[in-house]
Amino acid sequence: MKITVTDAASKWFREEMGMTGRGIRFFGKVYGKTPVHQGFSLGMTPDDAPRDPVVTAKKDDVTYYITEGDEWFFVGYDLTVDYDPKTDGPTYIYTENGEL
Repeated sequence: MKITVTDAASKWFREEMGMTGRGIRFFGKVYGKTPVHQGFSLGMTPDDAPRDPVVTAKKDDVTYYITEGDEWFFVGYDLTVDYDPKTDGPTYIYTENGEL
């Protein structure tokens, strides 16, 4: 399991959310759907104090992470965070990694 943040997504987080020097936590939440989960969607929130992170990625002075409590949502997948100009926000790509 790993997190990859594209240059375009990094720019969006810094410029639109003011996240330079801060942290973003990704988590699974009830309701919605993703390409890999029915009934659950991906959420993200500013969080500068990660508790029990299982994976982290740092890009342009922003730390992106997933905590132990949300590991279930990402098991078997790597997460790529990109920018979608049509929605002017992040988009998430799940890539199978063979880990279970």
